[in-house]
Amino acid sequence: MDKYLVSPNPHIHAAVSTQSLMRDVIIALLPAVLVSILFYGWSEILVLAVSVASCVLLEYAITRWMLKTPSTIGDLSAVVTGLLLAMNLPSTTPWWVVLVGAIVAIGVAKMTFGGIGQNVFNPAITARVFLLISFPTYMTDWTIPQGFIHANDAVSGATLLGMVSEGGLGSIADVSYLRTLFLNIGGSAGEISAIALLIGFAYLVIRRVIKPWITLSIFATVIVISGIFCLADPSQFTDPVFNLLTGGIILGACFMATDYVTSPMSDLGGVIYGIGIGVIVMMIRYFGSYPEGMSFAILLMNMTVPLLNNWFHSKKFGRA
Repeated sequence: MDKYLVSPNPHIHAAVSTQSLMRDVIIALLPAVLVSILFYGWSEILVLAVSVASCVLLEYAITRWMLKTPSTIGDLSAVVTGLLLAMNLPSTTPWWVVLVGAIVAIGVAKMTFGGIGQNVFNPAITARVFLLISFPTYMTDWTIPQGFIHANDAVSGATLLGMVSEGGLGSIADVSYLRTLFLNIGGSAGEISAIALLIGFAYLVIRRVIKPWITLSIFATVIVISGIFCLADPSQFTDPVFNLLTGGIILGACFMATDYVTSPMSDLGGVIYGIGIGVIVMMIRYFGSYPEGMSFAILLMNMTVPLLNNWFHSKKFGRA
């Protein structure tokens, strides 16, 4: 006879499920995915297909044949991981490198800890950092492939952050911030359009899939720190608008720092978490050897989440 363990009341029922939340995240990513396909073409479609298919098949294989448990691919979390991994890669990434990334994301960062809800680090970010360290040549190949829409008159193959790192502020003197808002080709696929990412973020907030505090605290910290440094020495340090619109800050702040599992549960903990990410990413950008630091910042702050949950936890139901 089956035994059921019933926890004490109160019992709260909600219409949302893991599958519905993941479905909303997929919908929110669609604007950025579609824009990346339009401008990067078939090469981006290949990266997306390999990434999503590999993540789904790996999770299915691990749950069914290694863990001997029911498959969890129906919750769509593996699809979200595959999309986010693809958005963090250059569109020219070879298929086998994408496959290695999927193995790290699902096999190491997610399923090793027990699957969804138990992983310590964001799977897509973990895979990106692993690939960046292991295959730096492929991960920094910003060659612009032939897409379905051409914008050669406004496109550079190098990332703006890389240009600043190598040539100083003079190398971006002619760059239009309006261009970086709508079209920022040169970098990972998910960096292509700030507008597309912000549309997805607004959708998630309106649907109440995420709360905006983590994202807004990251943006505010980046603005404050870069504003202070830029005022102190505008000839050496980039300004707040540049830092917000370039690199992976918007993608990371909107879609990966807000991951339920690897971010704090309380609003105050989330704000502190976001401030920490903003501080780390700006220190790496200004003083580190890498021109971009969002992935490292999120992973480092993932490690602080248990402490933040312990220090800033919500009141239990029924407690004054």
